[in-house]
Amino acid sequence: MKHTSFKAILVASTVFGSAGLSFAQDVTLTIESWRNDDLSIWQDKIIPAFEAKHPNIKLKFTPSAPAEYNAVLNSKLEAGSAGDLITCRPFDASLSLYEANYLAPLTDLEGMSNFSDVAKSAWITDDGSTPFCVPMASVIHGFIYNKEAFEDAGVEVPETEEEFFAALDAIKEKGNYIPLAMGTNDQWEAATMGYNNIGPNYWKGEEGRNALIKGEQKLTDEPWVAPFRQLAKWKDYLGDGFEAQTYPDSQNLFTLGRAAIYPAGSWEISGFNTNADFEMGAFNPPVPNEGDTCYISDHTDIGLGMNANTEHPEAAKTFLNWVGSEEFASLYANALPGFFPLSKTAVEMEDPLAQEFISWREKCEPTIRSTYQILSRGTPNLENDTWNASAAVIKGTETPEEAGKRLQEGLASWYEPQQ
Repeated sequence: MKHTSFKAILVASTVFGSAGLSFAQDVTLTIESWRNDDLSIWQDKIIPAFEAKHPNIKLKFTPSAPAEYNAVLNSKLEAGSAGDLITCRPFDASLSLYEANYLAPLTDLEGMSNFSDVAKSAWITDDGSTPFCVPMASVIHGFIYNKEAFEDAGVEVPETEEEFFAALDAIKEKGNYIPLAMGTNDQWEAATMGYNNIGPNYWKGEEGRNALIKGEQKLTDEPWVAPFRQLAKWKDYLGDGFEAQTYPDSQNLFTLGRAAIYPAGSWEISGFNTNADFEMGAFNPPVPNEGDTCYISDHTDIGLGMNANTEHPEAAKTFLNWVGSEEFASLYANALPGFFPLSKTAVEMEDPLAQEFISWREKCEPTIRSTYQILSRGTPNLENDTWNASAAVIKGTETPEEAGKRLQEGLASWYEPQQ
C-alpha cells in the first residue's frame, strides 16, 4: 500500500537486538480518528509520552469530523491511502472493516492480555476468537446529582430502588428542584441513560445479555420488562413539558442548578465541570433490593486497530502494545475525564467525579448496552426500537408489557435464535 495522504518515512531496515525492536531509521505512523476534539490532547500529552520512550517511531494524529469519519475512512481504505492505525467504533462498524480485510487480527498482540472479555467484546469476532482492535476507553452510566439539592431536601445517596424513589419524592415535595433532568424528545436518552442504565440490575448484566443473544431469554421475560416498569414511574419526576425537552435542554436544566439528578453517561463530566457552579456527586444505579449485586453499564466506546495494509506493522504493534499499558491508561483517562481505560490495571483519576464513576468497577459487575452486539443487525433495529419504546413507556403511551412484546416480536422477526 502507498500512503498518498501523508508523508511517510520508509523503514530502510529493522534491527532486533537485546533491547527488543528498534529501527535503523525513523518510522512515521498516522492515526485515523473521529475524535477531533482530542487533537491537542494527542499532540501535547499522548504523542510526546510515547515518542520519549520510542524515539524512532513518530506519530501523527489526523482526525476527521465525527459525522464524516466512517465515510472518509472507508474511502481512504478503498483507495489504499488510510493511515497505519485506525480508531475503532464499537461492534459492527469495525467488525465489517475486519471482515473486509482492512483491519489486521491482533490475536498474538501481547497487550491484549491486559483486557477482560467484556472489554474486548466490542472488537472481536462473533465466535470470540479473534480481536482486531485494542480497547481504549469506555463510558460508564449512572446518575450525577447536585449536592446542594440533596442537602436542601435532606436526602442521602440512594442505594436501593425504594430509596431512589423516596429521594425523588422528597425533592419533589420540597419544590426547589426538578427531581430528574431528562426529556423524551430525542428518544435515545430514554434508552441509553434510562433503560440501559438501570436495566443491568434486573437482567444481571452479561448473564442476561448473553442469554438474549443465545435465545435463552426473551424481551417479554420479567428481567427485561422490569426496567420499563421503573422508567414508567420516572414520568412524575421529570418536570413540566418533558415530552418536548431535548438532550441539550436537559444538560442546561441540570448545569443551571434547576434539577437535582441527571441520568448520565460519564462523557458529561468535562462539560458539567465547566458549566456547573455547584458541587456534584454521582451514584451507581440503585439495586432493586438491599444486598443485591449491583451491575453497571461500562460500555465499550473506542478502540484502536492496525491497518492490515500498513507498511510498518512492527512499529504499529509497538504502539498498540503501549496503548494497552498502564501508562497510556492513566494518561488518556486523566486527559479525558469520563472516558475510562478498559485495561485490567486500576487507574487513579484526578477528577473526583470521574473517580466516583470508575470506583464502581470495584463493587459492581460490568456489562455493555444490551442492544449493541449482534442484536441490532436486522430490521427492525432493536437499538432504535428500544429508543422509542423507552420514550413511549415514560410518556405513558405504551405499557412496559406492550413495549417488551413489541421489541420481542421485532427481534424474533429476523433473529433466528429468538424464533
